[in-house]
Amino acid sequence: MTKPFNLVDRLQVRAAMFAIGRSTLRSQGAPGMVAQARKFLRKVDLRRFSVATLDQFMDVLEEHTGLLADEFPGKGRGNWGAARKSLNIFLRDVLYSRYLCEYYKLAVLEPWLEVPLDSNVHKGLLSDVDNPKTMVPWPGVKALTAEVSSELQSVALSVAKSLDVARVHLDVRYWRRDAVDELAG
Repeated sequence: MTKPFNLVDRLQVRAAMFAIGRSTLRSQGAPGMVAQARKFLRKVDLRRFSVATLDQFMDVLEEHTGLLADEFPGKGRGNWGAARKSLNIFLRDVLYSRYLCEYYKLAVLEPWLEVPLDSNVHKGLLSDVDNPKTMVPWPGVKALTAEVSSELQSVALSVAKSLDVARVHLDVRYWRRDAVDELAG
């Protein structure tokens, strides 16, 4: 007899695995952070993110950021920046998965989702803002705070509006930009 197959559950496992690669959390504090992030994201109840307002979404996102940061092992414990980056990449990938997005009714999140912050996104934002000197310097994921993240997300929102996209999609614009631009022609 074959084991039952739950497609939605399996897709969430897949999203957690693909969202968090070795480079996602490189040098973030301790060995085992990738495995812990994947384990955490695999178990996230995505129904909690199916909310009606931006404030509700931010509350759930902040709660999960704290929970994941507290689950990181060793010197990684409490790394808010790594937790937020992991959640933002995972939620972006969930949005991009038609099955997960439809099942959990998460399309409403698109305008609220944050761009996953890293040095590539920061560099991209610098290239897209009118006055780069006014932008906060990149502290690194490990030193990222809620305050700096909020400031950069505000910049990202402004850039995204000027490009007529949701800010979550800026990661697609900035990720390996030179290599992608070369392939795009």
